[in-house]
Amino acid sequence: MSTTELPKQLQDIVDDAPKGLFIDNDFLDAEGGETFTVYNPSTGAALAEVASASAADARRALDSVVAAQDEWRHTTARERSEILYRVYEILEDNAEELAYLQSLELGRALHDSIGESHNAAEFFRWFAEEAVRVRGDYRHAPNGSARVIVRQEPVGPSLAITPWNFPLAMGARKLAPAIAAGCTMLLKPASKTPLTALYLARVLREAGVPKGAVAVVPTKNANNVSDLLADDRIRKFTFTGSTEVGQKLSAKAAEKSMRISMELGGNAPYVVLKDADLDVAVDAIATAKMRGAGQVCIAANRFLVHSSLKDEFLSRVTEKLRGYALGPGYEKDSDYGPVSGTDQVEKISSLVDEAVEAGAKRHLGGELPEGLPGEGYYYPATVLSDIPEDAAIRTTEIFGPVVALETFDDDEEAIRKANDTPFGLASYLFSTDLTHALDVAERLESGMVAVNKGALSDPAAPFGGIKQSGIGREGGFEGIHEFLEPKLISLPL
Repeated sequence: MSTTELPKQLQDIVDDAPKGLFIDNDFLDAEGGETFTVYNPSTGAALAEVASASAADARRALDSVVAAQDEWRHTTARERSEILYRVYEILEDNAEELAYLQSLELGRALHDSIGESHNAAEFFRWFAEEAVRVRGDYRHAPNGSARVIVRQEPVGPSLAITPWNFPLAMGARKLAPAIAAGCTMLLKPASKTPLTALYLARVLREAGVPKGAVAVVPTKNANNVSDLLADDRIRKFTFTGSTEVGQKLSAKAAEKSMRISMELGGNAPYVVLKDADLDVAVDAIATAKMRGAGQVCIAANRFLVHSSLKDEFLSRVTEKLRGYALGPGYEKDSDYGPVSGTDQVEKISSLVDEAVEAGAKRHLGGELPEGLPGEGYYYPATVLSDIPEDAAIRTTEIFGPVVALETFDDDEEAIRKANDTPFGLASYLFSTDLTHALDVAERLESGMVAVNKGALSDPAAPFGGIKQSGIGREGGFEGIHEFLEPKLISLPL
């Protein structure tokens, strides 16, 4: 049986992780010595005390990145590229230690955290290469009146707010392109998972990021940082989190006409067409649904399965998830771990219970296995079918290990159900006929569509949503341009 006491190797990782505010390349105490507690979701026990930034601390951090902007923007692209590549190398060298740290503060299964360690490192490698590829333009105006020169310049000091569910990759997606473009950045990590972001700050310093170019300021009062959006000196705001919070913050940013990029909530459909390969469709659930115990913005939320495949799909999925081992995230034999807190347990339980009471059938779930730490935040893998039309689980982002299945009879019904949401982040689609798959994929209203696979994120590809799921893109060729402004220089011919 697992206990709340960590093995010495893991406790050493926690003890070694930075816990102060990262400002001007130093880890500092917060004003008045304020701290907040980070908990281990696998046990419910306190994991560490981390400095909690006051409004004055946040202002001091902003002052530092503003002061560093002019010098940083004038570093050469090659210098920024080499720093980013060193970050990549350091992250790869410490991937396992970082994975344990993520699993300790997030609760996520270790194999998923190892995957995030490598994925985050790849963002730094990708943008190390993009830093030296930024191009402008030179041409004549069509009427022959002018020479048109377009120069790409850094947007300027940036503010980033990241969520708790991907504490390393979310920071990497925002910091790497900002650094590559020549922008300084103040980053506020989620209060549930600040240790990984502070570890990343130490890596950045080791790699050669100069004083003031990056600040990382955890806080128990998010307003202490988000209130900085009223400051004219911030020229770019990037946020990943809920649609409700993101829209409120982007409205504040709009008052200063600053550039914004938002990756917001999702309600991803998982469409299994009549000609799908069920082996592929069922296996992909391991990533599309069960990664991070379902606490992923692009996690499949609504399973739409052709009516002719319903019984076999249900049988296979139920059997597959019944074999998944639920346990502490930091233990290697856990297939999935706890959710992030009692708030998540309560939310998932409420959605599932309401659906069942309204007539949905439960094929798996309802009880936790024996031997789990009594105070951990666990929810068992659950499979539901026959979801009522008015059930909240159809329209609410579950953020948990729940497969909620509905059926359709033809493509038109599948597309209508898939698009019947104000969100449009990701979709999943399964068909053995590529032309059929592309026909349907082109009609799905989402920023990203995975065909016959359960994974989407790739540093070399643009990541983002449409409708109320966001603005802008991270990764790919597009990612660095979120931190660049095109400047026109017009000369007479």
